[in-house]
Amino acid sequence: MRTTWKMPTWAAGLVGAAALILVWWIFSLTAFQIQEGTTFTPVPSPFAVFEWLFLDGNIAGAWGVFQPTITAAAIGYVWGNGIALVLAAFVLVFPKTETVVTQIAVVSYCLPIVAVGGISVVVLGGAKNPGDPSATAIFLAALVCVFTTVVGSILGFKSADKASLDVVRVFGGNSWTQLRKVRLIAALPAILNALQIAVPTAFLGAVLGEYLGAITAGVGPTLIRLQGQLDAAGVWSVFLLCAVFALVAYGLVGLLVRLVTPWVAGKAS
Repeated sequence: MRTTWKMPTWAAGLVGAAALILVWWIFSLTAFQIQEGTTFTPVPSPFAVFEWLFLDGNIAGAWGVFQPTITAAAIGYVWGNGIALVLAAFVLVFPKTETVVTQIAVVSYCLPIVAVGGISVVVLGGAKNPGDPSATAIFLAALVCVFTTVVGSILGFKSADKASLDVVRVFGGNSWTQLRKVRLIAALPAILNALQIAVPTAFLGAVLGEYLGAITAGVGPTLIRLQGQLDAAGVWSVFLLCAVFALVAYGLVGLLVRLVTPWVAGKAS
């Protein structure tokens, strides 16, 4: 019997990362711009980013830059997903409201986030104290989480086996018992997957909120400062750290998904 070899996930990740770095390096050799009579590259090489982070010692101040952004993203993540789960539960109790709730979620997804960010800066402002998370960043981080979690939760709740629901009803169980015994278990994989997808989007919303808001600390103002200085290596380094954080947070939530729903992981394998 022929057996097919499958590359391990970690090996595929290493190959993909190596290919990405190679393309990045080649692109850095071919991208040039002329600014005020001088030629510079807007795409620094991987070594230039490594030098800016580690040899120049800028990595030492990374936590001070990312702490307000991570805090804003975490607060917005909790609020946005909490509201989404409440809306999904409301649909479960009042099924006729599904269309309205779904439309609300779609509208929140389709709104131009830059325009909403500009309005929220006027209404909410930035951070009350230097180093505090920005109110605008928290709001945008919450906003971008709503759609994914609402849709995933509603689909999860509706995926409950009807026969299992009938069994609970036959033995005298009410709607609350059906929710605890059947619906929540059936919806758990979909809800957790939606929460996992919401992690990088919440961080992106927080960065954009800081970028638009009038604040002095965080990833957003750091990017504005580096862009004003035409520090390409610094800008790319901050973007790289943002990607690393989002990837790590996404992976941690994915690990939580596998631990909480091992039966789904077993089916996948």
